[in-house]
Amino acid sequence: MIDHISVGVSNLERAAKFYEATLAALGLARLVTRPRTVGFGKTYPEFWINLREAMPRVAPESGVHICLRAKTTGEVDAFHAAALATGGASDGAPGIRPHDRVRYYAAFVTDPDGNRIEAVTFPQE
Repeated sequence: MIDHISVGVSNLERAAKFYEATLAALGLARLVTRPRTVGFGKTYPEFWINLREAMPRVAPESGVHICLRAKTTGEVDAFHAAALATGGASDGAPGIRPHDRVRYYAAFVTDPDGNRIEAVTFPQE
């Protein structure tokens, strides 16, 4: 249903470093680099960051977050570690979450601008 997603960032270089590391943990690479935007994906850009110089920090109470699918718990762990190593903050360490789905393994982070990003996988019991 969704073809691609974009988020606004206040510093394109800083955000590109953050997303290059965190998305690489999920198998995505930088595919497009333009003066005000960078696109990441596997075969075509699915996740974009766009420069918005006057963008205020995203408020946690906005309720918006983006969830990306990981193949393994190891990818979720690597996503979280990469985020912390490149200026992000943890908003939920990797682990099983008690949801309506069985074995919902996820990690939540915020990027340097406050965008909330989740990585999730559904390991077998």
